[in-house]
Amino acid sequence: MTKNDTDIVSALEAALSERIGKDRFELWFGGGVRFHIAGQTLQVLAPDQFVLDRLRNQLRRDLQAVCSELRSGPNRIEFRLDPSLSQNGKSSKRHQKGHGKDGTIKFSGRRSSDSHSGATSTTRPLAGLDEFVVGDGSNIAFTGAQTVVKRPGKVSPLFVYGPTGTGKTHLLEGIAAAARQRRRIRRVVMLSAEQFTSSFLEGLRRSGLPSFRRKYRDVEMLLIDDVQFFCGKRATIVELQYTVDSLLRQRRQLVLAADRSPAELNGLGAELIARLSGGLVCGLEQPDEETRLGIVRRMAADGDLSIPDEVLRLIATQVSGDARQLAGTLNRLRATSEALKQEITVELAETALSDIFRTTRRIVRLPDIETAVCDVFGIDTKSLQSTRKSKYFSQPRMLAMWLARKYTRAAFSEIGEYFGRRSHSTVISAQKKVNDWVADGVQIRLGPADCKAQDAIRRVEARLRTG
Repeated sequence: MTKNDTDIVSALEAALSERIGKDRFELWFGGGVRFHIAGQTLQVLAPDQFVLDRLRNQLRRDLQAVCSELRSGPNRIEFRLDPSLSQNGKSSKRHQKGHGKDGTIKFSGRRSSDSHSGATSTTRPLAGLDEFVVGDGSNIAFTGAQTVVKRPGKVSPLFVYGPTGTGKTHLLEGIAAAARQRRRIRRVVMLSAEQFTSSFLEGLRRSGLPSFRRKYRDVEMLLIDDVQFFCGKRATIVELQYTVDSLLRQRRQLVLAADRSPAELNGLGAELIARLSGGLVCGLEQPDEETRLGIVRRMAADGDLSIPDEVLRLIATQVSGDARQLAGTLNRLRATSEALKQEITVELAETALSDIFRTTRRIVRLPDIETAVCDVFGIDTKSLQSTRKSKYFSQPRMLAMWLARKYTRAAFSEIGEYFGRRSHSTVISAQKKVNDWVADGVQIRLGPADCKAQDAIRRVEARLRTG
């Protein structure tokens, strides 16, 4: 692969991501798919027939469009099957390096920016672990955080993951703040994956890699947020792996956070994923009603807001979103109270927050579930409702039936009729099957990769919440 070919692939990456959207781009090109420039031909290499068919049928026009927009870009596209790219194949070295012997290059999921490098500096103090409201969906991660502070290096790396607003950054800040208060932990560095990447690129261009490496390897504790940003960034991933290896050899503490589990971060390469999975991996879930009540109570106290507990309970019940949405709701309530010069009551809250309550109480219908499942799994509605028995279609179909039972009042027969004229016994069987998947931690197919059924459910539910 010549430098010019590499530049063409980078330009294609940026243009395609902008054209089809970041989520869809990361689903299909975040890992397992490679591009090779052969003269004026762009070869699209896929790990299996399913992925190849989806790329050819759904994304050919988009690829053709971005190729035609590029000056000196390829004028022909060729789709080819390459089983060696399978995640379960023996190509972990090539996945990690990014370049194979055949000159192929891995398509990255996101482009780095040129933000300032270095550890995070904020004008506000770091959040403390004592301020974290623990619920059923965060108990294990919180316990892991406490262990890291009390016995650094004992459980390393600690990897926490979950959707936005579940407290990942809060946990990292709490660990960093507590560690800095302990004299025996000499140097603690916390930063985002984007800052690490920018600092690495700066080291390559100006200050030199020895200085960069001293900065992040000569530490007692390194905390990195938004790890998913690294996906597809080949050179940065190699440097990150060396950094991780160096710290683990010294029995130093690593703490990382991402929006999904290490197994789902396909663009990191098999070797780095294995290292990140070798400590303690903890998922964070959206807060339940009791946890939301604890969160709004804490926010009200920290913000010196005088809000009756019955109003806080109303908010916790009606607003099913994450901590950020709860904070926005309280801000709206305070602003309304001050503007109208009225005390905060249940009546004022119901009036001021009526639109928020309506949005978060959104009624879920069968078409909503169908759309969300198809978006997350990258398939069309026709395939979801078809009789095709391939796991690429049968698994999301069973998941859709399970979600329909959870979120709607539709009868078994109605659900079966909607999802391809199936019998009520088929829906019952699907419900049992998905329950078994969740209980046993079974992995199901999601695009070109696998992920736990519970994680797939969370992603579909997050899509349902955002509409």
